[in-house]
Amino acid sequence: MRLFKQLVGVFAVLGIAFAALSLFTFDIAKIDWVTFMEIQPSYRPMESPLAVPARSIPVDGPLSIPNMGAPENPVPADETSIARGAQLFAIHCQMCHGETGVGNGTIAGNLVNKPANLTLDVTQSKSDGSLFLTISNGVLGRMPPLNENLTVRDRWDLVNFIRTLAAAK
Repeated sequence: MRLFKQLVGVFAVLGIAFAALSLFTFDIAKIDWVTFMEIQPSYRPMESPLAVPARSIPVDGPLSIPNMGAPENPVPADETSIARGAQLFAIHCQMCHGETGVGNGTIAGNLVNKPANLTLDVTQSKSDGSLFLTISNGVLGRMPPLNENLTVRDRWDLVNFIRTLAAAK
């Protein structure tokens, strides 16, 4: 019986020593445990986003109805909307279109296709819905779609802010 107690004591001490050693070497000797998360397909942000399922409607409602023209702007161009649009423009658009929207942003010189001048009549004469669809869907080879980065309300606020760029010119 005494031998059994001594063996249990020795194994307990060895177990505690092994546990302590394991804790100190955890960051040095990393053991790669196989998990099923590592062997399933995964997607990095903005890497081949999955297509929207057919006949689905976003939570905010339909963006626009096909073959029915550009949508109407449901957001009034008040101070709040324009201020939010200015903040969103500074975050998402200013790097290409510049502070005043003339297409001279910090990375505009590195682009093959120069960004549009948002203060020109050709841009300002477009309907709000047309600008909204351009922001949402982008322009192939020129501008990425921002529908994944901005909510529907954010895009309408951007449209309201873009309308103020011609007046500031």
